[in-house]
Amino acid sequence: MASNRAQGGIQQLLAAEQEAQHIVNAARSAKTARLKQAKEEAEKEIAEYRAHVELEFKKKLAASSGDSGANVKRLEQETDAKIHHLKTEAARISNDVVQMLLKHVTTVRN
Repeated sequence: MASNRAQGGIQQLLAAEQEAQHIVNAARSAKTARLKQAKEEAEKEIAEYRAHVELEFKKKLAASSGDSGANVKRLEQETDAKIHHLKTEAARISNDVVQMLLKHVTTVRN
């Protein structure tokens, strides 16, 4: 009877060990599944954030491109005005400069 009782105790221990192993395996499987799900959720969130940031960047780029075109046009107008001013000044004083150069070239000094 003692051997039956010992045999029954061993059987219970073996059954408990198997049940514990099943619980551990189930927990590992659940953990793996949760990690996979978390990774997928994170990738989805990253993709959404990336799309949002790219959209904002494109909006800013489009806005700055418009400003850039206006700046280029303004700079072209300023440059044209300066060129016109220089040509006008050159035409106004060119006769005086030619006369001064001729005077210095033709004057002999001892």
